Amino acid sequence: MVVDYAKIGLKVGLEIHQQLATASKLFCSCPPLLFKEDPEIVFLRRLRPTQSELGQIDPAAYFEFQKGVKVLYEANRQSSCLVEMDEEPPHPMNIEAVEVVLMASLMMNMKPIDEVHVMRKTVIDGSNTTGFQRTSIIALDGWIKVGDKTIPMQAASLEEDAARKTGTEADGKIIRYRIDRLGIPLIEVATAPVIYSPQEAQDVALVIGRILRDTGKVMRGLGTIRQDLNVSLPNGALIEIKGVQQLDLISTVVEYEVQRQLGLIAVKEELSAKGITPQSISEDIVDVTDVFKETKSKVIRKAVDKKKAVKALKLHGFAGFLGRELMPNFRVGTELSDRAKFWGRVGGIFHTDEMPNYGITPEEVEAVKKAVGAVEGDTVVFVADSEENTVDALKAVAERAKELLTGVPAETRTAKEDGTTRYMRPRPGAARMYPETDIPPTLITEALVERIRANLPESAEKKQQRLTEQFGLNEKLAKQIVDSEYNLLFDAIATESGVSATTVAVFLTETLKALRRDGVQVENVSDEQVTAIFGAVGSGELAKEAVSDVFSWLTKNEGKKVQDATEALGLKMLSSQELEALVNRVMADNKAQIEKLGKSAFGLVMGLVMKEARGKATPDAVSKLVKQKLT
Repeated sequence: MVVDYAKIGLKVGLEIHQQLATASKLFCSCPPLLFKEDPEIVFLRRLRPTQSELGQIDPAAYFEFQKGVKVLYEANRQSSCLVEMDEEPPHPMNIEAVEVVLMASLMMNMKPIDEVHVMRKTVIDGSNTTGFQRTSIIALDGWIKVGDKTIPMQAASLEEDAARKTGTEADGKIIRYRIDRLGIPLIEVATAPVIYSPQEAQDVALVIGRILRDTGKVMRGLGTIRQDLNVSLPNGALIEIKGVQQLDLISTVVEYEVQRQLGLIAVKEELSAKGITPQSISEDIVDVTDVFKETKSKVIRKAVDKKKAVKALKLHGFAGFLGRELMPNFRVGTELSDRAKFWGRVGGIFHTDEMPNYGITPEEVEAVKKAVGAVEGDTVVFVADSEENTVDALKAVAERAKELLTGVPAETRTAKEDGTTRYMRPRPGAARMYPETDIPPTLITEALVERIRANLPESAEKKQQRLTEQFGLNEKLAKQIVDSEYNLLFDAIATESGVSATTVAVFLTETLKALRRDGVQVENVSDEQVTAIFGAVGSGELAKEAVSDVFSWLTKNEGKKVQDATEALGLKMLSSQELEALVNRVMADNKAQIEKLGKSAFGLVMGLVMKEARGKATPDAVSKLVKQKLT
């Protein structure tokens, strides 16, 4: 689908969140560590929305409360305390985290505020034990350069990260969260909505990510950075898309959201042209359980056998529209189904645009249509679940169908790994934010700002130039390192390991990217382990050809050392005596061919020896020994 983004008036704003690598969490002294073991502490709660100071309830909070779920929190004593459990007031704000955000803000030309006040942002999906997230603005009104364009930066904030969801129980009525991540400091930076194409959104995120990494105080790996997108079209709506974790997915997410909105606009225009209005949508829900008494459909059969209900709703004039694709593998029917799932707590919906299917016969389809009074041009949606859930689900379907006739609804959506998005919740309102009364303000003095300003890290442009001059990297490789999350690690390894800087740079950029594509969990290996790998290469304990094998082994063997990997993989370096014995054996086994080739036998012998010694001897050492033997 070719789209002229300037012509349709696309606007995108970015909110980038990244965890900070501080010694402790934001409001207590617990270390920012995640745990994989069984929890030592569990407790069950249900969160409820509260009124703001103006007596209002935030619609997003009310939406979460309507789900009726309880939250089972899991914790251990190493990474959580009574603060995370909301059994103790928060401690004073972590000044180290404040200084990191100040540094990043100054690098984006922002103006620090004089006094930091913490606010509470209502969140009752279970991800915060308190029912709110603490957040505070640190700096405002800055700018960054992306190519030839200046991008205004609206604000830099410091907030606490949320707990991490680990699963559900009791048919979704209980959600499990681990609170080890809760309270880890997050920086949030927001751009103005002046981004006008999907690729530009990705380019801006790349520059912001580079600046954050240049502080040397942000975490790396999956889940440590999350990009939220605010995407709007003049004839569509402002849509907030949460949780894009991969940088190279941003452009795809924006492209798909534009496709979705344009598709919904087209549906509205076509339905309106047929004379369909919101008043055309009947909310009469009909019980059609009897139609499916003998059904062969597995899903409906299961519900009927459990004495549950099958209920149906007619959508007048909607025939053919629910099967209309808006994004890859996402149709108008998916829009209705998402609402039914959230508000009705059902697994999904059936509709006659996709029938007969799922074991449902043409006769059953006709019987359902007859039961609700559907005629040609109508679509029927039906759901199999409990009495209450089916009614709630079909009411949500009717509401979403009415919205199809008025335009694109403003909402919050969540990003999927393929770049598509799904309905998450309504957009939050102004009642969501109110002051935090348990934490005193933090002063940002001119002396503090000037101290940080005097010690800002070098810019990306200066660093790229230095890498080419100091380490002899070509321009392409230097740029890849600057853009990489390993740019600070490269400096340390290239300076201290004794290994060729080009070898280190290629591994940290191109090789790791290839390993990640192959499904290797790159984030499982720490900086210390990577440093140890190249230290072993520099000291002659490991051949550079074996670096990828050792790295991959360490990703699957948490807590192990480089020496453990070399022993397990049989990559222990050959001693000079062992290498000489190998060369002698190879030459003896191929004596006739070597005598025939004479001095030209070098390539043959070299290849045969390296076939056995790869990863256990350096090519230079083998080459030197083979040349000696052939003279």
